[in-house]
Amino acid sequence: MMSELKNYYQFSSNQRLEICFGDLTQEKVDAIVNAANSQLMHGGGIAAVISHRGGPAIDQQSRDWVKQHGPVSHEKPAITGAGKLPSRYVIHAVGPVWGSGREEEKLTAAIKGCLIRAEELSLTSIAFPAISTGIFHFPTDLAARIFFKTFQAYFVENTHSSIQLIRIVLFDVPTQTTFLNEFSLWRSALPA
Repeated sequence: MMSELKNYYQFSSNQRLEICFGDLTQEKVDAIVNAANSQLMHGGGIAAVISHRGGPAIDQQSRDWVKQHGPVSHEKPAITGAGKLPSRYVIHAVGPVWGSGREEEKLTAAIKGCLIRAEELSLTSIAFPAISTGIFHFPTDLAARIFFKTFQAYFVENTHSSIQLIRIVLFDVPTQTTFLNEFSLWRSALPA
């Protein structure tokens, strides 16, 4: 199933941000982002779906990553292959649990960390889920604002980024509606 484009923004540095309705695991991009926990145990939410559809290679590489590097931090996501998924990589981002303290700062770090990892691999396209808004209970409207501000700040600082396309892929209508509302507010506040 192809994801359905709902809205987009073209940054002045030519990078494109898209908001789509669809299935993250079907995205044909260089990397998809997994909303993971620090031990990369993919037991619930989007992590379980990615692990199931991608096959055992993702779980094995995740275990190997934690063995080699220790628990994954907000700032430094892990990277594995994508197994049977159409993307090349999975970037495992650890978003904050709502109520854990400094949540906005941690979510910003997780999003920026994914972009830095993608840049290190010279990737041109990356697709995100709504990190932390599911079982971690981060308020969706606040998360959406943080996503848009983080992408904007990143491209202001990195005008020659290898990343040409960022896609936020949402699979339920309430999350999609909230992200689209926040997107409109963010866009209308941008300098002309």
